[in-house]
Amino acid sequence: MKILKQNKLLKILSLNSISVIVSFFLGIASTKIVSVFMGTSGMALLGSFKNFTSMFKSMSTLGINNLVVKLVVENKNDNKELSIIYSTFFWIFLLISVVLGGVVLLFSEFISDFLFFNNSYVIPIQFFGLLLPLVVMNAFWMAIYNGLEEFKKIVFIQIISNILVFGLTAFLIWKQNIYGGLLSVALSELLMVLVTFLFVRRDKSFFQFDLQRIISKKYLDAILKFSSMALLSAVIVPMTLILIRNHIVNQYSIEEAGIWDGVNKLSSFYMLIFSSGLSLYYMPKLASMETEEEFKVELKSYFKIFVPLFIIMLVVVFLFKEIILDLAFTPAFSRIKGVLIWQLSGDLLRIMTLAFGYQIVVKAMIKKYFIIEIAFNLVYLFLSYYLVQIYSFEGALQAYFYANLFLLILILLMFRKLFKLNS
Repeated sequence: MKILKQNKLLKILSLNSISVIVSFFLGIASTKIVSVFMGTSGMALLGSFKNFTSMFKSMSTLGINNLVVKLVVENKNDNKELSIIYSTFFWIFLLISVVLGGVVLLFSEFISDFLFFNNSYVIPIQFFGLLLPLVVMNAFWMAIYNGLEEFKKIVFIQIISNILVFGLTAFLIWKQNIYGGLLSVALSELLMVLVTFLFVRRDKSFFQFDLQRIISKKYLDAILKFSSMALLSAVIVPMTLILIRNHIVNQYSIEEAGIWDGVNKLSSFYMLIFSSGLSLYYMPKLASMETEEEFKVELKSYFKIFVPLFIIMLVVVFLFKEIILDLAFTPAFSRIKGVLIWQLSGDLLRIMTLAFGYQIVVKAMIKKYFIIEIAFNLVYLFLSYYLVQIYSFEGALQAYFYANLFLLILILLMFRKLFKLNS
């Protein structure tokens, strides 16, 4: 208990654990519903739509949520400056999300053909386009809460949102199968906005700003720096996944792609436990650091506490994989058991690289960011195209592991000077 009180990372992880536990079990339950009612093909279609919505959400915010967190952390005691920051990002987010929402509406049939191989699912895409400005406002509010370190409120919002989203998703899939599942992706975003808005109304003092201000030139350079990095990820990451999925479908079948998506879904369960804690603690912490020596101290803490905890969790998942898979999936996904080791190993390497990746983002190391993001996704994509032809969807999992191994080596080379600081 004493260690828990003294270590802020562990404290936040324990605070966030309630939300994570709820999300974990709801995730397993919703995945079971998807696998029962929608099957392997439905899992693949749902994965494509989620990649697409993720891409457009990030593009609408220019991917600069982390910049909002950084600026709020640095100016949280200056109400006048916070007002300028809020107003600047509010108008930027609103303008871009309205434009991109219009693009989604205009090209909804083309998008449906690309994602789902037919134009039968245009309406869920159009719903998402209409709701995009509200979705972006939700991301804006949550970034402010994160920057102000209002962790308890973030946890409560996540818990309430996840419960409501699960109920909506289960109902729509039960009623309308694949169509309902796709529709739930768009409508779930609306539910989350409404939940966050109820909290924002209670915390008006946190969000007050002058709407007469348009955009402060003072922050445009920072926005351009961060957006150039984040927009790359916003497009290249989900597009890589969509292209890999489409390649599996073209080479084999949509059912094979659905099993691959099942592995990714399982990975998201345990990655959520740690990634949410990192975004709550690690990002604001790095934003407040000014020297490499401070970063090195935090890095040691990360590898002493965080990585061992993650390894323990991966071992538990591997040992109990049959029970977890039986709970979350139908027998149609049973082949996951034989290939899960590739995903677990790749995720471990991923967690190690994130220790440095967050620093690259927060400190706007643009050159490093572009190199690692482009290199990783190109290696992942090309290896997947090659290995999928030989091993089907398992080839994509192998490619994920090798791409993460390549990325870890590349990042260690980039930060080699850091390890010589005390030499």
